[in-house]
Amino acid sequence: MSGLDFIVVTGMSGAGKSAASRCLEDLGFFCIDNLPAALIPKVAELCAQSEKRIERVALVVDAREGRFLDVLFDVMVDLRRDGHQVRVVFLDASDEALVRRFSESRRPHPLAPGGSATEGIRTERARLADLKAKADLVIDTSSFTVHEFRKLLATSFLDLPAPLRTVLALLSFGYCHGLPVDADLVFDARCLPNPHFVEHLRPLTGLEPGVADYVLGSAQSRAFLDHIRDFLTFALPLYVHEGKAYLTIAIGCTGGRHRSVVLVEELARRMRETGHEVSVRHRDVERD
Repeated sequence: MSGLDFIVVTGMSGAGKSAASRCLEDLGFFCIDNLPAALIPKVAELCAQSEKRIERVALVVDAREGRFLDVLFDVMVDLRRDGHQVRVVFLDASDEALVRRFSESRRPHPLAPGGSATEGIRTERARLADLKAKADLVIDTSSFTVHEFRKLLATSFLDLPAPLRTVLALLSFGYCHGLPVDADLVFDARCLPNPHFVEHLRPLTGLEPGVADYVLGSAQSRAFLDHIRDFLTFALPLYVHEGKAYLTIAIGCTGGRHRSVVLVEELARRMRETGHEVSVRHRDVERD
């Protein structure tokens, strides 16, 4: 009898474990939330012996208790020894994103019920450092939409153990508003001709045809995009080989309203033409 496919979903409180459970359930996994690690072998036994055989199981586990980690590691070793495939997904997010989520939900952090969410996050991050280091996939959900999250999980686990291609998340931003914390690659477009200094283009954004024509009418801008595309053509197969399921590429200009927006839109068009999955977000386009 062939082994089962186990996905263990764990990670930081507020990073999206519940959302991951719902997505995996929609993708055909039998999902169990908050299962004690010691009971996982029993679940494997019951699933293998059930009349309607269950082959894909997602376990969403809470790893905040220190003693949990040793038990979980031992259980995973036993499952693999018994012929089951076990992969661990660790969900993470930036401290800023986690603090914002706890504030929006008006719920205290479980490790700081009477204190600040920041202190609870710091404590939990320290406790989970070893588990994160041993995870098969670490996902930073700081800027993910539910749709992007679902696409990543499907790409990573539904068809093959490793993705055939990397999902690209393209992000425009303004340097005056700070660097994006979730970017894997950052390209600086402040060296290119700036529509801000053209009076009739200044009030517009890079989503307007006039601004796009101005930016892309520059030989420097077209060469800038060509170099990024050439680099991605070289690097993306290497990221895929290393199991990088998604890549956030940020392009920045001064304010994030003109050049970076145009360049992200054009890069997205070019990458889609080559068959890549691409999402686009303009972080600062509405800022003054």
